[in-house]
Amino acid sequence: MRRFSGLLIAMLLSALAFGTVQAQGEQPTDDEVNAVAKGLYCPVCPNTPLDVCETTACKQWRESIREKLAQGWSQGQIEQFFVSQYGDRVLATPPATGLNWLVYLLPPVGFVAGALILAGALRSWRKPSGSDPQSTAAPADPAYLERVEEELRRRGSS
Repeated sequence: MRRFSGLLIAMLLSALAFGTVQAQGEQPTDDEVNAVAKGLYCPVCPNTPLDVCETTACKQWRESIREKLAQGWSQGQIEQFFVSQYGDRVLATPPATGLNWLVYLLPPVGFVAGALILAGALRSWRKPSGSDPQSTAAPADPAYLERVEEELRRRGSS
């Protein structure tokens, strides 16, 4: 019994001396990788988001995203890394700098301008209420009326 107790104590002490072993970090899931990749466009394939592109290059870039997420990089840092490598064209949402701010400004301005033009057109098409259209017409020239009547008489008698 003494030997068993001594062996048990020796095992417990050796286990405490080494501590626990932990992995270097958890690998990011595909959903986490795709959440970052969705905000990036493939630099090789035109108008293709990185999360759905099946080219070898895109698979490598998604693996690069996975590695950077495992290292603790944020989504903004990863996007900045790709921008430094390939330019602003890889971003799904262009930054509001330079002429890119027009992308954010023109649609609402165009919508408001179109609404104002349509409202003005609808107002001009609507008849004014309570007014007679003939009362607003300019009086005809008496000489012109005489010529019209003369022409009608000539055609009526023939």
